[in-house]
Amino acid sequence: MEERKVRVRFAPSPTGPLHIGGVRTCLYNYLFAKKHGGDLLLRIEDTDSQRFVPGAEEYIIEAFKWLGIKFDEGVGVGGDCGPYRQSERRDIYKKYVQQLLDADCAYYAFDTPEELEAKRQQIPNFQYDSHTRLSGVNSLTLSADEVKKRIEAGEKYVVRVKIQPNEDVVVNDMVRGKVVINSNVLDDKVLYKSADELPTYHLANIVDDHLMGITHVIRGEEWLPSAPLHVLLYRYFGWEDTMPQFAHLPLLLKPEGNGKLSKRDGDRLGFPVFPLQWNDPATGAISSGYRESGYQPEAVVNFLALLGWNPGTDQEMFSMQELIELFSIDRVSKSGARFNYEKGIWFNHEYLINKSDEEVASLFLPILKEKGYDCEIKRLTYIVSLIKERINFPADLWEQANFFFEAPTEYDEKSLKKRWKPESPQYLTELCDVLNGLDDFSKVEENEKLVLDWVASKEYHLGTMMNSFRITLVGAAKGPHIFNIIDILGKEETLSRVRRALEIIK
Repeated sequence: MEERKVRVRFAPSPTGPLHIGGVRTCLYNYLFAKKHGGDLLLRIEDTDSQRFVPGAEEYIIEAFKWLGIKFDEGVGVGGDCGPYRQSERRDIYKKYVQQLLDADCAYYAFDTPEELEAKRQQIPNFQYDSHTRLSGVNSLTLSADEVKKRIEAGEKYVVRVKIQPNEDVVVNDMVRGKVVINSNVLDDKVLYKSADELPTYHLANIVDDHLMGITHVIRGEEWLPSAPLHVLLYRYFGWEDTMPQFAHLPLLLKPEGNGKLSKRDGDRLGFPVFPLQWNDPATGAISSGYRESGYQPEAVVNFLALLGWNPGTDQEMFSMQELIELFSIDRVSKSGARFNYEKGIWFNHEYLINKSDEEVASLFLPILKEKGYDCEIKRLTYIVSLIKERINFPADLWEQANFFFEAPTEYDEKSLKKRWKPESPQYLTELCDVLNGLDDFSKVEENEKLVLDWVASKEYHLGTMMNSFRITLVGAAKGPHIFNIIDILGKEETLSRVRRALEIIK
């Protein structure tokens, strides 16, 4: 049989913001598709009309645009297998629901929610299956005429799959190997609801994957219990030859303790669990996002790629192209991946410091304008070159560089206690005279040598001199090389700050 072109899909439900675990699932699909010269589709699974959230679909599309993960086909892109929103495919599904009914692989059920709840109360661990379905109100217990009459009268019903008892169902999983489930543990899942004329996930997913030519289904571990039913549905439809290969990815685990990563973990420990900021349209609550928190998209991609996949080397920094070339499902872990958010911060630091000074300056510019300052880009690039190594996020630039734009009005007590000595005022008064005699503060190395030679000739303590000098300029014992600082500040501002500090610090 001719080998089919690799086609994978990411199929989120528009029920709210996209969890970072979903982002990783899509990333792995993307890497797998590109590695094998295949296509990645975006399909929106919006059959659960009760949980639909306005704006969620647009959020999903924007998130992947920011991350640089491009879809070859689907919502927002187009293609030959559309429509790609399941709510727009309801007429397609009806045909396949009828096919299962005609093949005696599914049946109508009219049980009301109240009747089902009563059974749950009567029978411990009740599930609608081969052992209990003959006690239900369904087309297996009602006459054909009665079923027809109820449907024509507009009575609400569902269509359930008819699982045969005591059959071993084999799922060949690319991550977990051979998984065998006995059908006795499966229930007769609802495939279709007349109330909204929409299929459930189980039917829509199978039909769409078949019609769209999906060759591999790479999804989260939480969907593994659904896999046996999906294997059976492929068999019931007679589609075994085109059944995709499954790969169920490990969970993202809490940074500490047990269980899977949740928004609560992010709120408690101070990191985002969504790619972009989410403004809840129902409550108005705002949840932080990686983009708005100052993470670089390349850093997020790199960080997520290594959560559950091992390249087989000690290398940690990868471009998207390198990830594509190296990615393979057989190096995906079976066990959950602990979400080390501090490692995510480290990745962001590395990606920022590897950017050019000009690029980082362009990230700093809007922050600076928000603070009410403007700065010529060449000067700002120079400032960035001095402080870039100290930042994890663009927002840190202001903390590291604010003294270049605002003279200190207070002086750090710890720095004063440790670095300011009784002789500091005398040293600095004399230093002002030396600095006043300099022609050009941009001659950093020349000025440094001149000042150091002067300090040595006076036999002053160099540490006391320079630490005191730094406190007058910065307000604390921090900052880059002091002669670069005075180059940027200029003679007038430098002398003004020293003299002002001498008046304030006693």
